[in-house]
Amino acid sequence: MLVDTHAHLQWGSFDKDREKVISRAREVGVECIVNIGFNLKGSRDAVELAKKHKGLYATVGIHPHNASQFNEKVLNNLKKLCENPRVVAIGEIGLDYYRNLSPRGAQKKTFETQLSLAKQLALPVVIHDRDAHADTLEILSKFKGEITGVMHCFSGSREMAEQCIKSDFYISFTGSITFPNSHKLREIARWIDLNKILLETDSPWLAPQEMRGKRNEPAFLPFIAKKIADLKEISMDKLAAATTENARKIFRLPHLS
Repeated sequence: MLVDTHAHLQWGSFDKDREKVISRAREVGVECIVNIGFNLKGSRDAVELAKKHKGLYATVGIHPHNASQFNEKVLNNLKKLCENPRVVAIGEIGLDYYRNLSPRGAQKKTFETQLSLAKQLALPVVIHDRDAHADTLEILSKFKGEITGVMHCFSGSREMAEQCIKSDFYISFTGSITFPNSHKLREIARWIDLNKILLETDSPWLAPQEMRGKRNEPAFLPFIAKKIADLKEISMDKLAAATTENARKIFRLPHLS
């Protein structure tokens, strides 16, 4: 089996066929999906989906794009959502200096506050980092040894990956690793120890090369798994077993087999 550690099935583009999307995922062996919160409504919707479907889990958090909307009331609502046992992490949180949809100061403050929440609740974190590598690492360094988590859709250097792994973070790969120009990313995947790799689709975005132009969905995860298995010259079974165990450990999921 495979675990899609980062999807957004609560997104509107799945409203017409969400149940079929979940069924298609299971048909290809993706029996566990972690739906990721990005704002308060998205977090609530992720929790509701997890409550309704076996094998679905949720994270709650405020994405850097929405950092300007973050306040004490939102924080308290996130805390409340975390009381649900289907919530397995705080995320997706971090910094995005590519689109800058919220001021950088607000992004940093929101990021640190949610890291503090994760520390308080002893939950892992799911990190969004786009064109903000240095600041992301600097803020995470304040919590070194106190929190662990996932570097979602990793886009940094090998040196950054090394720092993240030393801080007990996992490196997660999306369909971007299948793109023809992703040479550096593939080299990083080749190098990273198998026990630090996670798989994700980031549905509905970043469809793998074989499905470019289509709405991404968890059923496409095997394309990503095969690419990494080929890069590491191992079987799909070995890759699936390792990444499933990694997901189980970081998100404290029930035994998966």
